[in-house]
Amino acid sequence: MELGLKGKLALITGASKGIGRGVAESLAAEGCHLVLAARSEDLLKDAAAHLTATYGVTVDIQVADIGAPGIPAKLAALDPLPDILVNNAGAIPAGDVLSIDEETWRHAWELKVFGYINMARAFFDRMAARGHGVICNITGLAGDKMDFNYIAGTTGNAGLNAFSRALGGHGIDSGVRVFAVSPGPVQTDRLVTLLKSRAEAETGDPEQWQSYLGGMPLERGAHVQEVADVVTFLVSPKAGYVNGTVVTVDGGHAARGGSFR
Repeated sequence: MELGLKGKLALITGASKGIGRGVAESLAAEGCHLVLAARSEDLLKDAAAHLTATYGVTVDIQVADIGAPGIPAKLAALDPLPDILVNNAGAIPAGDVLSIDEETWRHAWELKVFGYINMARAFFDRMAARGHGVICNITGLAGDKMDFNYIAGTTGNAGLNAFSRALGGHGIDSGVRVFAVSPGPVQTDRLVTLLKSRAEAETGDPEQWQSYLGGMPLERGAHVQEVADVVTFLVSPKAGYVNGTVVTVDGGHAARGGSFR
């Protein structure tokens, strides 16, 4: 299917690895030009070189901390203004309400929660003035499947889901679609590393990490590309009436009622 993304320009945050890197690959395969933003210059350069050589698209990089003051406004001032914004940067640490202190909570939210909100606010204004644009917020299943032991993340993701619905609900009147994509556990390098560490600590064998995914649909987490391809379709003109909603990509994990932890 031709998605109508060829020649479009997309900015992806957290684009140096994981889901962000996968989204960049999927969009580049459709002929979309890219601006990749993250804090690791070396990883961004590697990604840009690969995507340019493989797909022949233009790839710019922005070494930036999305949670830092002034960065969202700086990126929203790019010329030309991207057609698509994918907010993906940030990881909120696990812990319950007593183990996550205020400093940790605020620091995590500066990037994952306020970073998303400030990026969306800055881009929405310019996109609305131009008359078109798409903003996709990558959140997470904890926003719907409340988790006491991931309380900062579950609260942050729930807030971002609500933000996406509220902004998208009226944004389309200005030509700007806003929505969230909420993955369940995704087999990124980060997740595998965390599970290997847990398996080694609990069983003495890091290669037992897959046992923690036994309750998942198909006994695995989502592949990065499975999430990235959903994002690519949703930001395309083919999904032009998808707006103000949260699209879950979890294999039906939430419906099972099981706990990943």
